Amino acid sequence: QVQLVESGGGLVQAGDSLRLSCAASGRTFSSRTMGWFRQAPGKEREFVAAIIMWSGVNTYYADSVKGRFTISRDNAKNTVYLQMNSLKPEDTAVYYCAASTTYLSTSYYAPNRYGSWGQGTQVTVSS
Repeated sequence: QVQLVESGGGLVQAGDSLRLSCAASGRTFSSRTMGWFRQAPGKEREFVAAIIMWSGVNTYYADSVKGRFTISRDNAKNTVYLQMNSLKPEDTAVYYCAASTTYLSTSYYAPNRYGSWGQGTQVTVSS
């Protein structure tokens, strides 16, 4: 099992940037896919970004964040990051980090494919 702890959320204005961190502990070597999801009030949890370390670094993004968000992973620190630029009010949500023991090359966007989750960190973007 992998334990995940997110940090870096906060209240910012539209156009600002934030960097979220997800520190992993436990069986981190088995985390083949790492993902970020978000959930706004009254909405379902939605995919934001994923990173798979297989034959190099493979990253995937939701259309709504493509070009603005960047996911990265520092294996030496067992940490995954989500750099969020040009934030918009519609980015407001609780952001969750997730880990899977498999290479989710075709299902990285599905929350039910991830076995470990963090507690979430709130991101609020004011207009």
